[in-house]
Amino acid sequence: MATKRSTSKAKSYDGFTEDERDAMKQRARELKAARGKANEEAAVREKIAELPEHEQAMAERIHELIKDAAPELSPKLWYGMPAYYKDGKNVCFFQSAGKFKSRYSTFGFNDPANLDDGDMWPTAYALTKLTPAVEKRITALVKKAVS
Repeated sequence: MATKRSTSKAKSYDGFTEDERDAMKQRARELKAARGKANEEAAVREKIAELPEHEQAMAERIHELIKDAAPELSPKLWYGMPAYYKDGKNVCFFQSAGKFKSRYSTFGFNDPANLDDGDMWPTAYALTKLTPAVEKRITALVKKAVS
């Protein structure tokens, strides 16, 4: 029996929603563009400038915090969002709430981040606003991630 294909953004098709497929297509475009792109930071800053005002302010500040805390990380787009790489591997990223119609933005880490703590540890954090305490926490996590 054939499965019914959905065109609704809320429904999934072959295991992926339309938003997820759009993100994958965006990532494919980024990989193609990266081959010839000399200035990844400019691309990240352009993407940040496209975010809604509230998220733009958070993403800009996080970008600066990461540059200060871990200058060895290189900014680069990842699925259309700002990410930060070390030795060609994605260490951390910012994800806009608007990207997947979420109620909060996300700051997260990937496998290369040195955050291991026993058998279980957090790798993503919900963000609704940046306070001095949140900025301090992000800075500490990024420093630990690249240690």
